Amino acid sequence: MSIVLNNWLKPQKDSVLLFDSIAAASEIALMLNGQWDGCNGAIVPKCDEVAVNTVAKLHSATWCYQGASKAILHRVTTDEILRRYAIGEKYFVNANLRCAVLTSVKLSEINLSYAKLSWADLSQANLSKADLTAADLSQANLSGTDLNKAYLMRANLSGADLQQASLRGANLSSANLTEVNLTGADLTGANLALSDLRGANFHLCNLSGANLTGAKLIESDLAFARQ
Repeated sequence: MSIVLNNWLKPQKDSVLLFDSIAAASEIALMLNGQWDGCNGAIVPKCDEVAVNTVAKLHSATWCYQGASKAILHRVTTDEILRRYAIGEKYFVNANLRCAVLTSVKLSEINLSYAKLSWADLSQANLSKADLTAADLSQANLSGTDLNKAYLMRANLSGADLQQASLRGANLSSANLTEVNLTGADLTGANLALSDLRGANFHLCNLSGANLTGAKLIESDLAFARQ
């Protein structure tokens, strides 16, 4: 009885719900007396699944709990990204930008965490200080891209082209960098702790001051890197 009472007395944590539409998340957060996160999430003090299902049906939206799975947003066009960024919006969490062409654009400090950017062309783009936490950048073209001080923790960069990219001071801890091409890339002072670097091409790559603590790599791959 005391255990049940103690659990009942404990403050309940807010629930974070993800929807497949930004508009639906905004409206549903209001209807459920919750808080909209500015993207496709709604933070509600108490999750009544019957109520959530009812309002989601009204908006023809699907939903899930954050962490249970990821609600994929409808594909965002490059023109829309550039238009919204130009007026000051930088929050594009979980955006679907697979195969997008964003060459030579300036998107510094943009938030693309958890975004889907596989096969995207971001060559020569300015993504300095961008938040790409847990983003999927597999097979993406990032050659010559400015990623200085970018946040790439747990990002999937497997097979990506990072030739001549600048990643000075970038945080790549626990990132997947298998088979990535880092030829001529600048990783001065980058954090690569616990990252997976197996099969990466380090030819003429600058790793001076980089943190490789716990990183998975084949020592021979580092033979042509500058340290």
